[in-house]
Amino acid sequence: MRSIKLTAAATSTMPRFVLVLITAIYGLVGIFDRDPWKGDDAIGFGVMWNLAHGSWLDWLLPHIEGRGEIMAGPLPYWIGGLLIKVFSPILGATNAAGIYSATCFFLSCAAIWNACYLLGRRPEVQPTAFALGGEPEARSYGRTLADGALMIFLACIGLALRAHETTPALAQLLGISTLIYGLVRGLDKPIQGGFWTGVGLAVIALSASLWLFVFLFAGLLISLAICEVKPNAKWLGTTWLVSLSGIFLWPVLWWLSDISPELTAKAWQAWWKNDLLQLTPSSKSIGFLARNLTLYAWPVWPLAFWSIWFWRKGANYPLGGIRNPNMALPLGLIIAIFIYLMNQTLLSEQSLILIIPPLVIWACFSLPIIKRSVISFIDWLALLTFTVLSAFIWVMWFAMSTNYPAGLARNVAKKVPGFIHEMNWFGLFAALIVTILWISVIRWRTSRAPKAIWRAVVISAAGTTLTWVLLMTLWLPTINYAKTYRPVAERLVKAVPSGSNCINTTHLGSSQLASFAYFTDLTLKDDPSCQLWISNKPGEARKAASKINLKLELLWEDRRVSDRTERLRLYRVITDAR
Repeated sequence: MRSIKLTAAATSTMPRFVLVLITAIYGLVGIFDRDPWKGDDAIGFGVMWNLAHGSWLDWLLPHIEGRGEIMAGPLPYWIGGLLIKVFSPILGATNAAGIYSATCFFLSCAAIWNACYLLGRRPEVQPTAFALGGEPEARSYGRTLADGALMIFLACIGLALRAHETTPALAQLLGISTLIYGLVRGLDKPIQGGFWTGVGLAVIALSASLWLFVFLFAGLLISLAICEVKPNAKWLGTTWLVSLSGIFLWPVLWWLSDISPELTAKAWQAWWKNDLLQLTPSSKSIGFLARNLTLYAWPVWPLAFWSIWFWRKGANYPLGGIRNPNMALPLGLIIAIFIYLMNQTLLSEQSLILIIPPLVIWACFSLPIIKRSVISFIDWLALLTFTVLSAFIWVMWFAMSTNYPAGLARNVAKKVPGFIHEMNWFGLFAALIVTILWISVIRWRTSRAPKAIWRAVVISAAGTTLTWVLLMTLWLPTINYAKTYRPVAERLVKAVPSGSNCINTTHLGSSQLASFAYFTDLTLKDDPSCQLWISNKPGEARKAASKINLKLELLWEDRRVSDRTERLRLYRVITDAR
């Protein structure tokens, strides 16, 4: 076991109200009072919206209105659709769906904190006892590591946007976090730990693909094979019972509802293939990971590597301290997730969220061993970076509000032509408060020399929170205007001739279809027999029409003002093409 020397003063607990306040501000700001944004956010919300206003078949086979493609797994859409149905009359549909994102995020934080707390109490990781006493108690050490883990989690740069979208990624984040907690809990309480591990696996399976479930379960077995401490056999039995009970919930509902064999087969196929997994690593996915993961997982991955380097040695050869539970339990999951990501044909940032919780577990165990010089480097880098970013956000907001400096104001106007800036006094007040809190954190950190080991990540977590809150208060109207399809949908409604039966959306992206279904009352569906066709894929609509002897006449062309490459085209079908 590696030797760690710490005094009790180094494990002083972070004030609870500070920890809760930072987490609450970070998790709640940016979720409410905005439209669904182009991309995964609009798609996720669109499916939830369709469930809330659809039939029982829509709940069994979640999909975007007008499109038959089944979105597997269904759990995120069930939760979001139920929240919209219940709270939409009070909060509005988008705010009601935002409750889903906030709930998944906060429960993930709780699972990560508790997993790190339990690992920090274990005898394998305790600091060296002094001859005259003064070393930290196991519970205090665990709480301090857990506080640091939560700060590292909040400091993760890539988490900021993805943790505030209405997508299945939030349920997957909750699933992997719960799985890790159950795995750790199972070391001393096998039945309780098995229950939570099973819940995590079931959430993963019901919010992603069955392949991800298979990979993660294999990762669990790898972790247990490496770890020198094994959970009781009751853990595995409980895990299987709970996870399979959750997984078979969806197929049982198909059977009870007596849906057709064709739809059942289609749902099974979607559940296995919704992530386009292939049998060999994809060069595109590997390249995507190489380009994006470094920034996405900053500062989690450097701290995680620091832990690996420290714990690589120990009495338990050949793996040394890697066999300790704090290192071994996340290791198998990380291996499984990386293999899973590399074998996807199409990889996006949404999938990278899976790797963050196990890396955070590793990263928090670097806090007791980081040298003072490294802590100073992390602090000053975070201080400089986030101060410059926040100053830039304030300066750009000032330019939008006062038209001074004129050059900056013109640059903003070019990016979002037609946007009319209006003063949001509540947003301004919130931005001022969080900026004052940032200054207070800086004064506290630079005017003193705190000994608590979580001091190394306070400025990083506070800086990420500051930047996100400033963007979602001062810039939210501008960002919302740039990323929403509301203005385009309003212009589309005016362009549609009266008396049209429906609009064929076969050649329209899922994000655009979900947005138009929400913002308009038009009849949108993937049906070539419609009198109107709409497309955002140049040339595809005309090629498809010519194959079935139809001619298309362009009626309308438009785009979001912030996207110069996008082209939305509305056509009228002319049947006498011969």
